Amino acid sequence: MKVLKIAALSLMAIGLLVFVACTSSTDTNGEIGKGKMVFNDVNFGAGTSEKSCNSCHPDGKGLEKAGDKKEFNIMGKKQNSLEEAVNVCIEMALKGKAIDPVSEDMVNIVAYIKSLK
Repeated sequence: MKVLKIAALSLMAIGLLVFVACTSSTDTNGEIGKGKMVFNDVNFGAGTSEKSCNSCHPDGKGLEKAGDKKEFNIMGKKQNSLEEAVNVCIEMALKGKAIDPVSEDMVNIVAYIKSLK
């Protein structure tokens, strides 16, 4: 009887793990849901413009192919990664301060932008 209880509990635990893995909005490089929140946050990058990324890109408009690009050109300046491009937008459009390219916010916003394709 003890073996049956252990087997049943093990199956329930495995089922729960599979359920969580399948319903999670986590990309291998960040959480898409958190990235969307950052994308809509007027305080992202501590900007003074009272704008969010969504102000210029409503619902991610215009960023559908950004996740696949290796190079960007924003206002005549070349960026070699999506993180660099996000920081240019933080500095120029949001009037904020660039954030660490490996920070949790950056990883999550990049995951969100990549999910737009």
